[in-house]
Amino acid sequence: MQEDFHYYATYCAACIAGYSHEDCLAIAYSANYVDLCTKSALSRIGAPQEAATTQSMMELADSRTDILGLQDITRIWASFHFLPKDLYADVNKGYRRYKEKYRMICGPDSVLLEETVRLAKGKSLQAAGVAMHVLADTWAHMNFAGTPSLVINNINDQVFELLAEGDSFKEVKIAFKHSPGAADDPEKGLYNSSIFQIGETSIMNLGHGRIGHLPDYSYIRYKYMPAWGDYRMIEKDNPSDYYKAFCQMIFALKYLKGDNPSFEKGKYDFDAAQPYKERIDRILRKRQVIACEDWKAFGRELSGREIPAFDDNSFDEEYKNAPEDSKDDTFLGKFILAALAQKSMVTNKIYSSGSRLAGVSIRFNENGLKGIKAYHKLAMARKEGRKK
Repeated sequence: MQEDFHYYATYCAACIAGYSHEDCLAIAYSANYVDLCTKSALSRIGAPQEAATTQSMMELADSRTDILGLQDITRIWASFHFLPKDLYADVNKGYRRYKEKYRMICGPDSVLLEETVRLAKGKSLQAAGVAMHVLADTWAHMNFAGTPSLVINNINDQVFELLAEGDSFKEVKIAFKHSPGAADDPEKGLYNSSIFQIGETSIMNLGHGRIGHLPDYSYIRYKYMPAWGDYRMIEKDNPSDYYKAFCQMIFALKYLKGDNPSFEKGKYDFDAAQPYKERIDRILRKRQVIACEDWKAFGRELSGREIPAFDDNSFDEEYKNAPEDSKDDTFLGKFILAALAQKSMVTNKIYSSGSRLAGVSIRFNENGLKGIKAYHKLAMARKEGRKK
């Protein structure tokens, strides 16, 4: 997903869930900041790089390709953008390594999603925003994995947009190119994607790069054949999935606010969204690659307040200028704590499942360690007789 959904649509969901304008902004900002919080950004403000929730293209290009580098990539992308659907899925083909990667495939309504939302309960608005980003991406990014893998994330060239035609759909072939910085052209059916690379762990095979930004566009319905799918085509109905994501955010946010007693997978607040269903559906189905203005107008109607444009540097100075013992109390300080907790939780779940794709986990609340550390930190912990 993009800024239109993570920032403006999240604001709208929070508003419908009953949050104040200011709280809606904090949640929405945090949800969108997940896509901007790189190691480079954290380094500029003197914050711990372990809290990175994404990687820029330059960072990915410079990433180490050894096992530690790949584990670092997986920790970030699986924790925040491609939350695994089932780490214990019954996979009846392939060797252990393939099965581990298959189990990293993202999907909505998982046990890990329940853990993600419950982790934010009683925490900051920033933690709620991080959870909403993860929740929304489970719908957009389903069927792809947050670890570099040709055998999982690759697709063939048979990708078709499904355009409504009467009571059925007309298939229109989609073509892909690799032209960084160039805009996608929906009318010509021409989209950008990553370059095909035969290397199993090439960063070109991370997430949904091979199918470009199709998963990030709310309007499109399409079908394609994933590498893991036994030659079966998958249909993806983004407008329907995005609406479910929106209603699930409302339900989750009500739980975090205390209005719902519990959060379980498969629960959506369709009733709260019903008065706005036609409006939301028009926004989702409008043929445009970025819907910020439409979501912003809807948010303004809901709250009667103006929603400022997103600025990823808004809270940098507050964090940099805060005394060392007060940094955790700043806006970004609270976001960083939420990010570390989420990354630690997901990595621990992956590690506990028997997979080492995300590396070795040190629990967030044990041993006086913050978040996920590299192998040498684990070695030091073991040397000193600490528990994992």
